[in-house]
Amino acid sequence: MTRLRNLLRIFWIFLTIGSFTFGGGYAMLPLIQKEVVDRRKWISQAEIVDIFAISQSVPGVIAINASLFIGNKAAGVPGAVAAALGMILPAFISIILILLALINLKNNIYVEKVLGGIRAASAGLILLAAIKLGKGILNRKNILGWFIAFLSFVIIALMNVNAAWAVIGGGVIGYGTYLLKWRAK
Repeated sequence: MTRLRNLLRIFWIFLTIGSFTFGGGYAMLPLIQKEVVDRRKWISQAEIVDIFAISQSVPGVIAINASLFIGNKAAGVPGAVAAALGMILPAFISIILILLALINLKNNIYVEKVLGGIRAASAGLILLAAIKLGKGILNRKNILGWFIAFLSFVIIALMNVNAAWAVIGGGVIGYGTYLLKWRAK
């Protein structure tokens, strides 16, 4: 019974996050982090940073990918399934309801204004996620981290390179630096 209760808890947590977060996967990241690192302590801050990085670099929606990793860490494959279903279900139901509503409210000014406010709030959540993740990685001593972060930003934002290449490049630079330090010893 406790295993089933644990799976239901995982499902409920991700269902709640998926239900009350607007703005897509990135807007969910600070809520996921708060719930599974700060509140539940299922994983560490370092682990969530790694999970978010891997979730960004593999195909799929970052929040769903992250929920799979976290659910697996918490309760194995059944936990991954419970977390992913919890994350997906609200979006699935919402899209169906929104499509039905938008058919009738195509040019409604009130709907346009509400959606504009939701987009602005979502941008704030995404900024918060970036700041929290940055605090865990970027500090005065981590010059390499700053370099990789800056280089990744430049190639993604200014050169329009796919984010997966930035993540792969960051991994190559990090590993290459490790090898150089190791050989120097």
